[in-house]
Amino acid sequence: MQPAQGPQESQGPQEFQGSRKAQESQEAQGPQGPQEQGPASGSLRDRLGVVIATRDRRESLAHTLERLRALPEQPRILVADNASGDGTPEMVLRSFPGVELLRLPVNRGALARNDGVRALRTEYVAFSDDDSWWEPGSLSAAARVLDAHPGVGLIAANITVGSGGAPDPLNSVLANSPLGDGGPDAAGGRDVLGFLGCAAVVRRQAYLAAGGYHPLLFFGAEETLLAYDLRAAGWRVVHRPDVLARHAPADTPRPGRAALVHRNELLIAWLRRPLRVALARTAASCAAAVRDGGARRAVRGLLPRLPAAVRLRRPLPPAVEAAARRVEAAS
Repeated sequence: MQPAQGPQESQGPQEFQGSRKAQESQEAQGPQGPQEQGPASGSLRDRLGVVIATRDRRESLAHTLERLRALPEQPRILVADNASGDGTPEMVLRSFPGVELLRLPVNRGALARNDGVRALRTEYVAFSDDDSWWEPGSLSAAARVLDAHPGVGLIAANITVGSGGAPDPLNSVLANSPLGDGGPDAAGGRDVLGFLGCAAVVRRQAYLAAGGYHPLLFFGAEETLLAYDLRAAGWRVVHRPDVLARHAPADTPRPGRAALVHRNELLIAWLRRPLRVALARTAASCAAAVRDGGARRAVRGLLPRLPAAVRLRRPLPPAVEAAARRVEAAS
């Protein structure tokens, strides 16, 4: 599942080379701002933080930070700034001195979340976008689930949208997942293979063990690949309707978004699915490209990344592949 808002894709090869030099630079410098460990050992603030990846969304980010700072849980908050040019980092330092800031020298897309998780170092990490935040009590509820169920690597939250709080259609998709409730280790929710990036809480150990978001995708549909990789590494991904995130996306067109997601879905097939699936989906997209401009853009975006996808290919274990097929059959 992909978020409706997020950092825009940069141009150039660094998006699928992993920007290792940038990563090493930011790890050496560390985040700016306070990094205190909270009032008492074992407090929720010690153990849970929020990472926000942003780029050139200063006003929206300020609203999100106000909401997050008002939460009763008082989580640590880290902003991973994707080389904004609109004064976003300066606004964070000036107006939110209690928020940690990680300045990235280039736009890292979804990989900024990986950088934020490495820098924050809390046991649990919740993700927000610059247009989303968590409802009061939800982070505490998520921490209780993760404490009680050590096999859970990621919690997919329920999402409400806009000022009216309408339920996101994804909620019912997750609630009706065909994968069941996890049996003896059930966490009161259903196992899923998708989530919204701005409405997830992860166990840091699991997230990093699975590799976080994949460098080849940059942004768009990256949640599906992370869900696959968590399941392949033995971690559960569960939907919890009592963990609530609010999403307030801007009502503006996003040209090229559908083609970007299509490209990344093809890359995911090459990275993790059986070869016959990857070949069939690529052939279908190539056939559609004759008459469909979006498919044409997706295939053009796929081709220069295909050698890297083949090199990084790691097919899913049979049980996870079977789960992926069950989810696709139910959709």
